[in-house]
Amino acid sequence: MRIPVACILSCITLSCIAEAGTFNTTLTLSNATISTGASGVTLTGPATLSTIGSGTLTATAPLSALGGAANINATFTITLSGTDSISGTIQIPESSLGGQGGTGSASVTGGTGAYSGATGSFPTLTFTVTGSGTSAKIGATGSGTIVTGGPPAPTITAVLDAASYTPSIAQGSIFVVKGKNMSASGFVQTSFPLPTSSSGVSIIFTPAAGGSGTNAFLIYLYNQSGVNQLAAIAPSTLSPGSYNLTVTNNNGVTSGAFSVTIVQRKPEIVTADATGNGLAVIQNYVSATSLPVNRFTVGTVGGTAIAPAYPGQTLILWVVGMGAVPGGADNTASPGYDFTQHGVTVQVIIGGTVMVTPAYAGRAPGLAGVDQINFTLPSNVPTGCTVQIQISVNGAMSQLTTFVAIATSSSANACVQQGYSTSQLSNFDNGATVTSGSWAISQSQNTRTAGKTDSAGGSFVLYTGFELPSIPVNTGGSGAIPNGSCVVSQSSFSNVTGLLAVGGIFLDAGNVTLTGPSGSNLSNTPFTELNNSYLLGIGIEGGTPISGYGNGMLVTGSYSIAGAGGADVNAFNVSIGLNPSLVLTGGLPGTVVRANGLPLSWTGGNPSDTVTIIGSSGQISNGTITTTGFICQTTVGAGSFTVPASILTQLPAVSASQENSGTGSGSLTFGWGPAPVPFNATRVADGSTINSSLSAGFNISGSGEVYQ
Repeated sequence: MRIPVACILSCITLSCIAEAGTFNTTLTLSNATISTGASGVTLTGPATLSTIGSGTLTATAPLSALGGAANINATFTITLSGTDSISGTIQIPESSLGGQGGTGSASVTGGTGAYSGATGSFPTLTFTVTGSGTSAKIGATGSGTIVTGGPPAPTITAVLDAASYTPSIAQGSIFVVKGKNMSASGFVQTSFPLPTSSSGVSIIFTPAAGGSGTNAFLIYLYNQSGVNQLAAIAPSTLSPGSYNLTVTNNNGVTSGAFSVTIVQRKPEIVTADATGNGLAVIQNYVSATSLPVNRFTVGTVGGTAIAPAYPGQTLILWVVGMGAVPGGADNTASPGYDFTQHGVTVQVIIGGTVMVTPAYAGRAPGLAGVDQINFTLPSNVPTGCTVQIQISVNGAMSQLTTFVAIATSSSANACVQQGYSTSQLSNFDNGATVTSGSWAISQSQNTRTAGKTDSAGGSFVLYTGFELPSIPVNTGGSGAIPNGSCVVSQSSFSNVTGLLAVGGIFLDAGNVTLTGPSGSNLSNTPFTELNNSYLLGIGIEGGTPISGYGNGMLVTGSYSIAGAGGADVNAFNVSIGLNPSLVLTGGLPGTVVRANGLPLSWTGGNPSDTVTIIGSSGQISNGTITTTGFICQTTVGAGSFTVPASILTQLPAVSASQENSGTGSGSLTFGWGPAPVPFNATRVADGSTINSSLSAGFNISGSGEVYQ
């Protein structure tokens, strides 16, 4: 049960300066001290090189340099950040020793890091002296030029595991180094036995506490289209602990040290889009010669067979980070090593509740630094297109954000996902994307705290099928709840946080502002943009002020969000009206008696606005939470609604003691507002439409709800 090396490597993402150049700069030395001793003269003080950076200048000269000359010739080094430094010779006026200023100069003859091989000069440095005797301080300033004509030093920006792309690396596993100037332009893939140096490039782990370094085994060198990344294997012989990782590039220049932690195990699932999230890289075993790649529908993509899994089928899950292999032969094709036969407990967790013991869990035969887990889906496995999958290796858990597609039976031609047709799922398998825009203006009030929080936010996001859990359901199909009715859903996940809605490429919409009616204190008020996600803290009403929130407030009237347009999304403008608020009679109950139903009533508001009632309860056991939730909808004009006992009794009971002990969790939210306003933004790249919506409303929420 093997997968080609190229298929695994394609899932290890390719995610860059003091370049050679000329810097016109001014050297400024301030509050430096000069001293003489048996070993000579030393000048030390803070130094700044304009356009370059700041650091510390240290200059030394032997005693023989004193006497008879106007200047003391000393060697100097300006230590900048990391391993960057500039060095050369400096002429210090000997009059400085006597408390008087003077004129000197400096020449640059080398450096380290980004300034390796630097040259340059400062023809005139003006020295000044303040104070006298042992408290005298020396300053100097002058303009000059520094040329970094030598090869640029490699710079490391990240060192991550090659599956979840997070810091810390397991013994014997593949990792990636991201940065710039680490290798020559192009792509080099090594072969067995994997070398410790390729094209002059090497990666070394040196213990942070000191000691000799250990070379990593190189898999590839990539430097194309502005992306510079290396992939390698951390040897199994590396003991867990803290290391300084350095890269030496093809020019023979070594980077600054990058702090890295080696751990015994860090199991992480390889994902289909090489983001560390979403659809896992899985093969469905049909026969030794038929191993369809796990997808939503049955078919082929690029000549490769695809299909969802089904209950009772054996699967091959691809992983990195299960741990070290005795013997340390990490640079050769593995003959296989089953961790479960050597005292390691491995479990595959499907849907958060179904635990499967694998038939094999260890090094993938024929590969290096890659693990595979062979297991069979039981008959009671949850089905669907986004069934969460995790692994546990001696208690170490993989990422929460991966899923597998499981059809209901071997005869099904697709998995089932609410809101999506088989045709839409097939389109995702063939590379279709969905671009969605979601914006909201809201006021939130928690029953346990005083005050109301007014905020707004939104984004435009491009999704692939690999990120299906993240795609808003209204972009894929139906899913609306009929007025006056409720729906119930169940979920189960590990470590409480569950299968997070992650993924997607957030699009740049430029500057975005919010304008409201009179009394809102909102007039072209800008959103804060963070990685193309837009947020605005409008204000806090009646509660403790929160940093980052303004003095605005939500009042009745029309609100407009305007985008100036950016690199990805053209200019847009959309408005929505907020109607008079309603009053929830008696507020939210802290205890819900499931058998009695949940009657709620209210007064005021706009009759045509929608009321949404959401509740959930769950049990937490061994790090896994199993929850059942409901959503009900009606209109404000109805004046009341009772969540039926038939809905509530599907939720598990949660007591106050369970809430307090962390073994149970309950919540209840009552919200209302106008129907969302749909609008169409357009993409800059091709003018295609982005189906978007703006919603607005109010909600009252309770946490720690008791369901009896």
